[in-house]
Amino acid sequence: MIKKTAAGPWAYIPTLYFLEGLPYIIINAVSPVLYANLGYSNTQIAFWTGWLYLPWILKMFWGPLLDSHSTKRRWLLGAQITLAGMFLLLGALNTWNAFSHAQNLNNLSFFSLSLFGFLAGAFISATHDIAIDGYYLLALTPQQQSYFVGIRTIFYRLAMIFGSGVLVAAAGTLGKAGLGVHNWSCLFLFLALLFAAGSLWHRLILPAPAQDAPAQIPVNQAWKTSFKTYFTQTNIIYILLFILLYRLGDALLEKIVPLFLIKPQSEGALGLSLHAYGIIKGTLGLGAVIAGNLAGGWLLGRYGFKKCIWPFAVILILPNFFYAYMAWVKPGVSTAAVLITLEHFGNGLALMAFNVFIMYVSTGKYKTSHYAISTGIMALGMMVPSMLSGWMQTRFGYELFFLAASLLSLITLAVVPLTGKIKTLEETEKHFRSRSIGLQDAD
Repeated sequence: MIKKTAAGPWAYIPTLYFLEGLPYIIINAVSPVLYANLGYSNTQIAFWTGWLYLPWILKMFWGPLLDSHSTKRRWLLGAQITLAGMFLLLGALNTWNAFSHAQNLNNLSFFSLSLFGFLAGAFISATHDIAIDGYYLLALTPQQQSYFVGIRTIFYRLAMIFGSGVLVAAAGTLGKAGLGVHNWSCLFLFLALLFAAGSLWHRLILPAPAQDAPAQIPVNQAWKTSFKTYFTQTNIIYILLFILLYRLGDALLEKIVPLFLIKPQSEGALGLSLHAYGIIKGTLGLGAVIAGNLAGGWLLGRYGFKKCIWPFAVILILPNFFYAYMAWVKPGVSTAAVLITLEHFGNGLALMAFNVFIMYVSTGKYKTSHYAISTGIMALGMMVPSMLSGWMQTRFGYELFFLAASLLSLITLAVVPLTGKIKTLEETEKHFRSRSIGLQDAD
């Protein structure tokens, strides 16, 4: 039973998933923009920030620790206030660097110390993810879980666009206003205050489900059992290949696209200002990703995963060719804005299927741990290509890099047929869709 509370899921699901998505995008997508703004090389940025995926890979190993100690509610509250402290420290570090090295920002000490700060934040954020996803499964009824699966995805994606778009645009505006590199310190201070306020809000509003209690089995037994049940499930090879390779194109482009958009034209890039980059990502991209998520959720609910996965996969890889076109033609800001907006719509649409797939293969008694394992494998599929992307781009140039990445992304079409071989997928989909239909009928 879930303890009664005056606040329903609408009071906390949007804010939980907004705060879940924000540190992920700041650490993995905004950190390359910060380093590019300070003049570091693409190879250095892509390789070292690629390591920041590591905590999301390893989180599967400490998922059982969260299950066996304290509650998911306490873990997520603690993670949020700790993230506030981490962002505050990053802001202070950037301010110290600006004062101490005003004439030499490209120095090893700042890069290594800030990277260590981002890595620490990544471990905290990965723990935050486990706690929130576990809390979602415990605090909501099965009918509510089906209803809010699209809502939580929308707010997670909103956080990603807000972080990589609105906040970067704000940093660009502050830089033009005369703050220089202190604009990044202001960004980190804002994030620290936001997470402190979020932690306070959730402490006051989150219900305490009776099921949210430490597991009654030892950590080592829970770890062994969760891994065994996950990796011995039927068609596990097909599941792993799909999770690892479905987003190969995204993985290759994620670190390089921001660098291509904001690096100077003399280096073969588009040379957008931070403000223009942020506006395109944070306004047009914001509306496009919401539209994509809504359309993807509606289509999946109406037609199911099996019928949607093929067109969604095509829509996912098509924007890769947009960047190959932009690298060769060097279009103006308006054309770039249109193509980037279409990319966001396509990603918002296509990644809904990926999220649903992971949910469908993360079921049973250890579904929280299984979900963490699936997302950890996904992070591995993002980490390795992203680390290599900087070397590839530096060696071949933007034009050939984007062309090669576009062609490699066609591997997605090779792994989609594997989903048809996963016998339990269709049965699980029918189970989840019947819950959704029942909820709609009840409403």
